[in-house]
Amino acid sequence: MNTSVETVRTIPATAVREGAGVIVHRTIGSAALRNYDPFLLLDYISSDNPNDYIAGFPSHPHRGFITFTYMLDGYMQHQDSMGNTGNLEPGAAQWMKAASGVIHSEMPKQENGWLRGFQLWINLPAANKMDHPEYQEFPATAFPVIETADYRLKVLIGRFGETVAPIQDELTQVTYLDVQLQPNRHFQHQLPTHHTNFVYVFEGDGQLNGQAASLHSLNAMETGSNQLDFVAGAQGARFIVVSGKPIHEPIVQHGPFVMNTREEINQALQDYQSNQFVRDKAWIKRKQ
Repeated sequence: MNTSVETVRTIPATAVREGAGVIVHRTIGSAALRNYDPFLLLDYISSDNPNDYIAGFPSHPHRGFITFTYMLDGYMQHQDSMGNTGNLEPGAAQWMKAASGVIHSEMPKQENGWLRGFQLWINLPAANKMDHPEYQEFPATAFPVIETADYRLKVLIGRFGETVAPIQDELTQVTYLDVQLQPNRHFQHQLPTHHTNFVYVFEGDGQLNGQAASLHSLNAMETGSNQLDFVAGAQGARFIVVSGKPIHEPIVQHGPFVMNTREEINQALQDYQSNQFVRDKAWIKRKQ
């Protein structure tokens, strides 16, 4: 596979405090990479110290984008202003299209042990920022898994070949894969042309298109043929591969509000302060 024209930019994770003091490791949304259209934020949480996560993420608003939460280890409970309650267990995931507005909380359902997972913020086009909110939650068993001699791959959003995930995002055409690669083996994949693509390594290390891909780094695939060739190191590697269609619209962000103009941000603040923020009940899709 010829990957000589591919440029990979590495963004190391930065530790920040969010919610009520939870330590997360941020790449997209950090000073080094404010956004990566259509992606607004990528946080990774990983700790066996309850002091790092026990305070959780108390009630807070979202407007104008989608959040996707993927639990690797541990337990998290979701509650929102519309009466929905969700319990995320190891391997489970939640897709929440906040759109016009959702107020929710995400609180650990454990007092000790390892808590590990990702949250990705996906921007919405201007025409869809005030859509009705939607909520989907799936257990680990709902996501298809492909196993070969070289890798184990879980399809969380979109598709991989003929294998289709239960979560589909037609607006931004997002795909989200969890790949566990055996030591010194290759994972090769052709990503969609003209999409924004990245790889985040959270176990082991390796080389991505001939460049070092170290632990806790986001590797932004900037230009070229969209051919991905990952070679795991001696201890193997585990990483997510994420792709999405850029929106190419202005981004104006104020905390958990992401709109296209300052006037829309001001309206979101006014709606929230006047208790007019939540306008519609979310459509819920949950598979047992």
